[in-house]
Amino acid sequence: QVQLVESGGGLVQAGGSLRLSCAGSGRTFSSYVMGWFRQAPGEEREFVAGIRRIGVGTTYADYADSVKGRFTISRDNAKNTVYLQMNSLRPEDTAVYYCAAGLRGAVFTTASAYDYWGQGTQVTVSS
Repeated sequence: QVQLVESGGGLVQAGGSLRLSCAGSGRTFSSYVMGWFRQAPGEEREFVAGIRRIGVGTTYADYADSVKGRFTISRDNAKNTVYLQMNSLRPEDTAVYYCAAGLRGAVFTTASAYDYWGQGTQVTVSS
């Protein structure tokens, strides 16, 4: 089992940047596929980015089309932490951002494929 705690959310102007962090517990953190999802008021939770380890020092990442070229997901298994660097933020990026961990071996874009979730961190982008 793994516990996840997000941090780094806040209020930023359009065009600005934020870096979210997700700290995980557990000795097998590197085995988990990690994902970031977001949920705006009245909307369903949607996939933002995911990352999995495919070899020593090698990872595979996938992104939603809406964030490609602006967001970057990365992980530091030594620190049990996954990051989401968000650049060129837009008002439509405003949402609660959730970190998730799964053991299904691939980066899935559906929330049901992930087993553990953090409590979420609010990101608000003003125009």
